[in-house]
Amino acid sequence: MTGTPHRTRHAVTPPPSRKRPAGETIPGGHRGSGARSHDNGGHMNRLTDYGRSLARSRAARLHADRRNTFTLAGREWDLLDEVFAPPFSVSSGIALELLGLGGTPGTSGTPETSGPGSFLEVGCGTGIIAVSAALAGCERVTALDISEPAVRNTVMNAERHGVADRLTVVHSDLFENVPAGRKFDTVYWHSNLVLAPPEYRHKTIHERAYVDPGYRDHRRFLADAPSFLTENGRILLHFSNRGNTARLNAIAAENGREVRELRSLRVHEGDDLVEHVLLEISVAEPS
Repeated sequence: MTGTPHRTRHAVTPPPSRKRPAGETIPGGHRGSGARSHDNGGHMNRLTDYGRSLARSRAARLHADRRNTFTLAGREWDLLDEVFAPPFSVSSGIALELLGLGGTPGTSGTPETSGPGSFLEVGCGTGIIAVSAALAGCERVTALDISEPAVRNTVMNAERHGVADRLTVVHSDLFENVPAGRKFDTVYWHSNLVLAPPEYRHKTIHERAYVDPGYRDHRRFLADAPSFLTENGRILLHFSNRGNTARLNAIAAENGREVRELRSLRVHEGDDLVEHVLLEISVAEPS
């Protein structure tokens, strides 16, 4: 795996959150510690079934109508083979809304990514979030992906939208190839949130965007992300009820992390009603 960064126009970084008075609720959000459990006590159901998510991956990768460009949030984007395809999933558009980048006022609360700062996106795919953050005013953006096609795709879209001067794309397995000492105001990941059995091995790079065997990637993210934050930086995680929130909360606790829900948005995805949530991860105060 190469760690050579690609220079391209992107930048993204949400401002530090203000301290909220005790008892104050967040629009569309949840008060208290830990993500709300949506998974029937951790048991697999229709939404959390990893086999269905693998089928969705295959369908999107091989879809007869898969094009090399698509439109989202009023902009045209390039799409390469083997890269997660937003035209066949509403989740990328939901991510823009949850981060305040979707252009629909009042839908998802206070924007998280407007104004100057630095932004690190893990798992950038086509680069929609990283590029949009740069367009929203972030001064320095770094986008990571384990998939080489996704790295190339993000470079293409940064150049298409004129933000390549402030966006760096790095081929990296999570934080593995982030330059030493680099810190960010915001670290963001729209994770491969469907839990697969620990023994499952991905058959294509495309599947890595859908399922995480044994939540190994989530464990590494929760453990390592704070090391890349500025003093007042924030860790944001896009999750949903397709994932196992009970397991996520348990891993967070094991790593001394607190999970707080900022906001949520429910959408129909085919026959499924999916609740997407934007979570903030922080280091727990010593007891």
